[in-house]
Amino acid sequence: MNMRIGFGWDSHAFKPGVPLKIGGLAIKHPEGLAGHSDGDVLLHAITDALLGAVSAGDIGSFFPPGDPRWKNADSSIFLNLALEEIQNAGYRIVNVDTTLILAAPKISPIAGDLRERVAELLDVKPGAVGVKAKTPEGLGADHVAQAHAVVLLEQVEDPTELKSMTAVIENQKQLEDVVRDLVSQVHGAPAVHKTPFDTEDIT
Repeated sequence: MNMRIGFGWDSHAFKPGVPLKIGGLAIKHPEGLAGHSDGDVLLHAITDALLGAVSAGDIGSFFPPGDPRWKNADSSIFLNLALEEIQNAGYRIVNVDTTLILAAPKISPIAGDLRERVAELLDVKPGAVGVKAKTPEGLGADHVAQAHAVVLLEQVEDPTELKSMTAVIENQKQLEDVVRDLVSQVHGAPAVHKTPFDTEDIT
């Protein structure tokens, strides 16, 4: 099979006194999203979708709950780990589609900026990224942000293309060392993927 589909979902409650970050963008809002890291619900959902597409587990498989190293961490670190995993498996992203569910802030005015930023982080064209938003009508979840993400991957036949993908990821110097270290740790300890995933929300 040369195509893979992955699905990811995440949610975080709003919390006063913390900055709001969604899709790698800082957004002006009275409250941010509570989480061990920066609470970026959109990047977390995309990360889990990518990892799931290549049967690599979930965020908790690589970033254990409560680990102080990831306190207030930028969620692009998690996303880059997922990009390394799909590259190691021999796949690349075809497209990503996402849906945010939240009462506020309004996403439509910044949907284009979100799409551009997510595309930049994934190293794909903006046309390969979908960002939609819905309100949680009747769900009683006005103080929560949720994100759903679906990704389509295709197998890379030309090894030189994989080298190019690796080069793009490694150009992000602030993430290179930690991502390489995490990948080597996980691949050196296969038991991590054989144990049940921790369902505690660490992000």
